Amino acid sequence: MIETKDLILDKAEFSDWREMYQNVWSRPESARYMAWDITTNEEDAKIRIMKTIAFQKEHDTYLVYERSSGRAIGFAGVERIGPYIYQETGICLGPDHVGKGFGKQILHGLIRYCREDFDARGFIYSTRADNIASVRLAESSGLTLLSSVPTMSRKDGRCYDLLRYSLTLSKEDYDHEKKYLQSRSCRPARDPAAAIPRIPK
Repeated sequence: MIETKDLILDKAEFSDWREMYQNVWSRPESARYMAWDITTNEEDAKIRIMKTIAFQKEHDTYLVYERSSGRAIGFAGVERIGPYIYQETGICLGPDHVGKGFGKQILHGLIRYCREDFDARGFIYSTRADNIASVRLAESSGLTLLSSVPTMSRKDGRCYDLLRYSLTLSKEDYDHEKKYLQSRSCRPARDPAAAIPRIPK
């Protein structure tokens, strides 16, 4: 679990399928810069959440929950790509939850997590050049542009420039964010009638 001021990143449960479908997976705006296609019906959303749960068992990826409501509103994750080097594996929020500073909270939470749990010394963040909000997030977070590589989308065959940013980590830089972890409770419980037993990790 990763916590920020307004968000909790945690492993998915089956009962998250509806909120992920409504808030993220069915929304073209969410998929615009991502490699996945939208989900168009509830049955496919249930299958997708099961695949998500299985994937998260083997990978350092999470759903993003709004702390105040407990709703699932996005996803994010990280992976190790070299000795003490980690990268984010995609940060996605539903369109109703952008413009609130949540993207920055997620990015900073992931960076802090890698530094504190894995002693990471470098962090890589990638984005398409035409994703202006994501580029601004990288720049406002103090990341340095490493490269710009022409890339072809596997989804639609269109070309775009893939930007890679880096950040050299020091523990002192992120100590101030620990205040977000103080006196934080778990996300609010969701409707138990909508839940099924959690699949063991």
